[in-house]
Amino acid sequence: MGAVYSDADASALHVRLADEALHIGPSPAAESYLVGARIIEAAITAGAEAVHPGYGFLSENTSFAEAVIGAGIIWVSPSPDSIRAMGLKDAAKALMQKAGVPTTPGYLGEDQSPDRLGAEADKIGYPVLIKAVAGGGGKGMRKVDKARDFADALASCQREAKASFGDDRVLLEKWITDPRHIEVQIFGDSHGNIVHLFERDCTLQRRHQKVIEEAPAPGMDAATREAVCSAAVRAAEAVNYVGAGTVEFIADGSAGLNADRIWFMEMNTRLQVEHPVTEMITGEDLVEWQLRVASGERLPKTQDALEINGSAMEARLYAENPATGFLPSTGELEILALPDAPVRLETGIARGDGVTPFYDPMIAKLVTHGANRDAARIALAEACDGVSTWPVHNNAGFLSRLLRNDAFAEFDVTTGFIESHLDDLVTPPELADAAVSAAARKLADQATASSASPWNQLRGFRAGAPADLEAQILIDGEVRLTDLKPAKLPQGTHMYSGAGQMVLVQQGWPFHAAPARHDAQGDTALGSGAITSPMPGRIVSVAVSEGDTVQKGQALLTLEAMKMEHRLSAPFDGTVVDLNAVADQSVAEGVLLMQIVEMEAGE
Repeated sequence: MGAVYSDADASALHVRLADEALHIGPSPAAESYLVGARIIEAAITAGAEAVHPGYGFLSENTSFAEAVIGAGIIWVSPSPDSIRAMGLKDAAKALMQKAGVPTTPGYLGEDQSPDRLGAEADKIGYPVLIKAVAGGGGKGMRKVDKARDFADALASCQREAKASFGDDRVLLEKWITDPRHIEVQIFGDSHGNIVHLFERDCTLQRRHQKVIEEAPAPGMDAATREAVCSAAVRAAEAVNYVGAGTVEFIADGSAGLNADRIWFMEMNTRLQVEHPVTEMITGEDLVEWQLRVASGERLPKTQDALEINGSAMEARLYAENPATGFLPSTGELEILALPDAPVRLETGIARGDGVTPFYDPMIAKLVTHGANRDAARIALAEACDGVSTWPVHNNAGFLSRLLRNDAFAEFDVTTGFIESHLDDLVTPPELADAAVSAAARKLADQATASSASPWNQLRGFRAGAPADLEAQILIDGEVRLTDLKPAKLPQGTHMYSGAGQMVLVQQGWPFHAAPARHDAQGDTALGSGAITSPMPGRIVSVAVSEGDTVQKGQALLTLEAMKMEHRLSAPFDGTVVDLNAVADQSVAEGVLLMQIVEMEAGE
């Protein structure tokens, strides 16, 4: 097996595991992974028989697929014609309408002027959804609730689409008020056979990016399953589809799943990130199917030989910080703890590796299977409980709480569930006293074993005198008073150490533990009105000037990082001072961009 890598990935896990790895360029994706010619050159150099594009970067790029085939290399993915027909969302919807597949109301026109798009949005009726024609992964997508917000949302969507896909064209769709996201895995071969491998539910999303995926879909009866999966097969037949693909539908979940309230959204002409849940309920290896089909073989199974066995769930573990609006987190993984079997773990990272700002910040996919949905759900929550990636932040605590949420357990959710329950889902728990005591005892033992450790790190350790069993310990920088009596970690709490660090993890939420040094000097914190860069990135636009009066929640500037735009807003009513931000400026994490001086009462 051969692999390619950029400067940033020179020591990545996939490079270490490959039989041969070839360098294809600098760290930015636009100069390496998105340069098809370099990948083809590497394949030829390695004598590769086939190229598997995975599920990112050039996986749905028609020109790249044609170039691979033109170079005499097998393309392990759908044909360029299928990618072309289904890859552009407007053309795909028009094709589906001709094939009798139901589609959502919207605008697919060629006129992309802001005035025409605004007029069409008015016709459709708000709320509307703006979607990049060439988009995917939630990029280039905006929900707009009111006409006055349309122009700004359109401009932001087009910028993001241009940066991610090189194409700023958009389409408009009517926003379904109680939406569920249902998708069907289909597979075709070059002998004219097409089957489906049932549906997945990907309703739990944040900013249009999937968070939890499961199969089969909760509440899907046999008649609705037959109707939706048959529509997906018709969609594939309309383009003589060969290979793995996913037909995505949006469902009105206000009165349960019903075939007449489920509409085609788009088709992904590649293997999906969430394909493992389908593998778990069918027992089939979809990557093996891809290789067999690309080699000219028939599909391994016919439709009536495929069946559903139990339930499966997948959680996407990201290097991001729920406490700061899920902004990506970067750095070296000094501590890395991921679950063992029977949890299925898919990752491309190991302890000591770094998470860079150049690519998608996914750390791993955690997948569980059970006899029923509850068994898979509880197993996945427990798998998230012990995850640690210190000092890089992750979303495991958020995932654990989401999986244990009563509404999700009963599947009383829509695609807007996370946003509407965000405060409850992202607020860390209070660390249990027993966990604090256990950490203090561990640190005390380490201090005793090390002659270099000062005795006064933990109050109560006195040379030549009986130990005082009270101790002070820092938990995330705050002093906690505890005791040094032996204590067991509470259920659902884990302790990890490495590189001189100690981290307690309680149901997925990390807490950094350290001795309280009495001679330490506290840092002077920035004021509460300090607006700092939450991550490395590029300033797209600055919406205020020095001395401006702003209101709480007002947009101050837009920061682009990892091809996503993030808006920084005023924390309260006040005045802009110390403005250090300018458009197109690159900034590091923690840089002071401006300050907001809070207005006094009566001003």
